[in-house]
Amino acid sequence: MSDMPLSEQFRITAKQWVDSDAAASILEETKSAFLSKKMSEQGDIAVSRAEMIVKSSPEWQDFVERMVRARQQANLLKVKLEFLRMKFSEQQSFQATRRAEMKL
Repeated sequence: MSDMPLSEQFRITAKQWVDSDAAASILEETKSAFLSKKMSEQGDIAVSRAEMIVKSSPEWQDFVERMVRARQQANLLKVKLEFLRMKFSEQQSFQATRRAEMKL
């Protein structure tokens, strides 16, 4: 990908970030609904007990891990976008310096 123009690298990475951010947000937004659904499946027991059972389950652990990994992926892509911005800025600065030196 490094042989592509920075603008194209940015466009591709931005699209990936938008998709990853949406995936992470969906998991984060549905966390409470997932918990409530799983708690209601526990039957007629105390809410605190149902919550404890669900939160100690492998299924809840898996959900939380997927949510965290999704946010991690989105954050990594966001950092990559910032890196591309910095690279573009450095490139512009280098080119401006070269033009100024050529005028001397």
